[in-house]
Amino acid sequence: MNSKRPVNLDLTTIKLPLPAYTSILHRISGVILFVAIAFLLFALDLSLASEAGFNGLKELMQGFFAKLIAWGIVSALLFHLVAGIKHLLMDVGIGEGKESGILGAKITIVVSAILIILAGVVIW
Repeated sequence: MNSKRPVNLDLTTIKLPLPAYTSILHRISGVILFVAIAFLLFALDLSLASEAGFNGLKELMQGFFAKLIAWGIVSALLFHLVAGIKHLLMDVGIGEGKESGILGAKITIVVSAILIILAGVVIW
């Protein structure tokens, strides 16, 4: 097989459509949530082990860094939820076309951004 087709290995020059970016971010947010489950289960175990553990975790969660991590986890959850709903709608045949896919990606980003900002307000 002697192909004369050009091979582009420079990923920075590839122009992906907006739905591709939201799909990639959906996968990344899923990985973040998978990793975050370990930390959340540890925090749950610590808070349920004793009153001292609960108070220690409560005090720890008052810090800026802990709030930032919590906001990051909630942000990943919210984006994953909104993008998942978009994917479920696509599974039933809504928004499968090129134009509707771009519109769905824009709606996903806007709704996610609004929810993430609201989550930040609630956390801080």
